[in-house]
Amino acid sequence: MDVRSLGYVVIESADPVKWLEYGRDILGLMPAPTMPDDGNVYLKLDERPFRFAIEKGESERLARCGWELRDADDFAAAKDSLNAAGVSFEVGSAELAKARRVRELIVLRDPSGNELELYWGGELDFAKFVSPLGISGFETGFNGDMGLGHAVLPAGKLGETHRFYKEVLGFGDSDYMHFHFSPDPNDPGQGLNFMHVNNPRHHSLALYEDANNPVGCVHLMLEVLETDEVGYCLDRVEAAGIPIVSTLGRHTNDRMLSFYMATPTGFAMEFGTGGLQVDWDDFTPTVTSLPSLWGHKFNMPDA
Repeated sequence: MDVRSLGYVVIESADPVKWLEYGRDILGLMPAPTMPDDGNVYLKLDERPFRFAIEKGESERLARCGWELRDADDFAAAKDSLNAAGVSFEVGSAELAKARRVRELIVLRDPSGNELELYWGGELDFAKFVSPLGISGFETGFNGDMGLGHAVLPAGKLGETHRFYKEVLGFGDSDYMHFHFSPDPNDPGQGLNFMHVNNPRHHSLALYEDANNPVGCVHLMLEVLETDEVGYCLDRVEAAGIPIVSTLGRHTNDRMLSFYMATPTGFAMEFGTGGLQVDWDDFTPTVTSLPSLWGHKFNMPDA
């Protein structure tokens, strides 16, 4: 299965306007000009019609990640692979495909219960991205082929979920970390698998061993092109009183210079620059014991 990128995310929110204000005034995203005025919020950051869809609902959570496949043949092969693996899925309606601005899609869950969509034929509207905050651009590759960034999802069944993405969906391993949060020698700790798809981004997905995540996401990541934009965003976050989940720092495995902030939904948003791009034909997956070269002091805000 040839998964190309993390194409979009769908967020459920009781108040999508909060995401409109957050995306526009803090992240510098553009309200999507070619998407319908249907009561939902759509945010754009490159040639694609939207990258964030915030749909009105009763809960606050990351509802789905949309993963892009190469073409119709690969989409058909993906359905065959899922059937062969005994993985159930639902074919998305024509109405849903139209809403997502794709040709076809299917909807399924991973073994930890995270919902995802696999699609092909994602549109490019080429409506010029004009950041309300003057951001020159986000790192999404040529015609958006590197995707919007990455997602870190909770995985209560880490081993089974990792195997699903690797063996069924064809993701590759980038890195593995294991965290211990107590001095208890019997503490099993929590694992974190970093995984890539068929683009140079170090990881488009990470799976964190966590069975008690009510918002369906640990964090999402956006990557800007210029270092100063990270600092400008940090200033905006502090001025707005938004909790900083992690201070500025540089990661070891993907070399991202970034900080983390709270979002209106409760998970974190990593905002960074300078992420590693990898030639997967000449790469050996790593096991990393230190998450950051410097900085990234985490302080999760109270719920």
